[in-house]
Amino acid sequence: MAVRSFNKTMTIAALDIGSSKVCCVIARVSRDERINVIGYGYNASKGIKNGIVSDINQATLSVGNAVDAAEQMANAHIDRVIVNISGDKIKSVIKDSTIQLNKNRPVNESDLIKVIDKGIHKINVEGCELIHCLPTNYRLDGGEAIKDPRNIFGETLSVNILLGLVPDIMYRNVVSVIENARLGIEGKTFSPYASGLACLVDDERELGATIIDMGGGTTSIASFRHGYPVYFASLPVGGNNVTNDIAYGLTTSFSHAERLKTLHGCAFLSTQDQEETINVYPVGEEDDSSIKQIPRAELIRIITPRIEETFEMVNAKLAEAGLKNISSHRVVLTGGASQLAGVQEIAGMVLDKQVRLGRPKNILNLPDILYGPAFSSCVGMLLFAHVAAEKRPGKIVNKPTYGGDGAFAKVVSWFKQNF
Repeated sequence: MAVRSFNKTMTIAALDIGSSKVCCVIARVSRDERINVIGYGYNASKGIKNGIVSDINQATLSVGNAVDAAEQMANAHIDRVIVNISGDKIKSVIKDSTIQLNKNRPVNESDLIKVIDKGIHKINVEGCELIHCLPTNYRLDGGEAIKDPRNIFGETLSVNILLGLVPDIMYRNVVSVIENARLGIEGKTFSPYASGLACLVDDERELGATIIDMGGGTTSIASFRHGYPVYFASLPVGGNNVTNDIAYGLTTSFSHAERLKTLHGCAFLSTQDQEETINVYPVGEEDDSSIKQIPRAELIRIITPRIEETFEMVNAKLAEAGLKNISSHRVVLTGGASQLAGVQEIAGMVLDKQVRLGRPKNILNLPDILYGPAFSSCVGMLLFAHVAAEKRPGKIVNKPTYGGDGAFAKVVSWFKQNF
């Protein structure tokens, strides 16, 4: 997050490094908490596969091009960014912490600080980079989760602390790309967490919802309950897998398969699809004489199994987290791959939950191009600077030391002082 202080505003920048595209958004935040986007840039990503850096130089070039375009539109220079962390290796761990209370007085702020400090005094990350450290649900005397226990009497106070982790080597490669692009990292967040901030309404985060961010190389998950994130996960499948299936299944080029998916693709078969025909260019041939015509249904029969498999994998992750059988828990789909027709219907059937498509809605007056599922994560990172309640552990063990994070605490402090 590129941060600069003005008399009444602050400038922030978010950098979304994805498998399909790299996007940079620059915004100014005024003292009345209005986030105003002043510039953006994006281009097809290179050197990124399944959310993981595969070519440092190509990835650096993709980042530099997106940042340059955003700077030119904003007429501003940035030197620090909030960056998203994705890939199929992200995971979360819940750490519990409990303290004894003074029974002669109700819970106060110092008790909250004490129970959190105890929980984060020493964190073993087992060779991972700690991306998130978020206090979530409180409990008094082992009872039900409550959002704010202050002014209530009890004997013990407990808190769950959600740790978001990614393999250290993956994070180091992201750091290398950012530094090669002559930028610094001001903050970091998981892509689905940022997407959840952008797309979920307050009631969804409170009652329980899972955001499924369907990208090009990965499908990422963030589950919320009682207003907090409670689970992070990711799968090594995305829209590019569908495109590959089409290319192999119809023996056509990757670029033509992507075009077929975009123009004619659907995850849900209807009776009229057998009657409608589409043109397919065999791989290596692009003149009209080589066109073959197939029923649209043949294309859909290639797409449907992959989409069903993706949501079956999501179902397994939700079951792992104990969220599969909660009837009130709803699902919101976002990300570029969620725009494929029929995806919502397949998700509803496989997950057996209420499903809606999500767009970034929690920042007003977004440019039209950013008001789309493909930009949910990048827009959400701007909100992340505002709402983040990250805590830093007293001691992290099993982690190599190297540079990376910027002064993200300064941003949070700025908001607290001015709002």
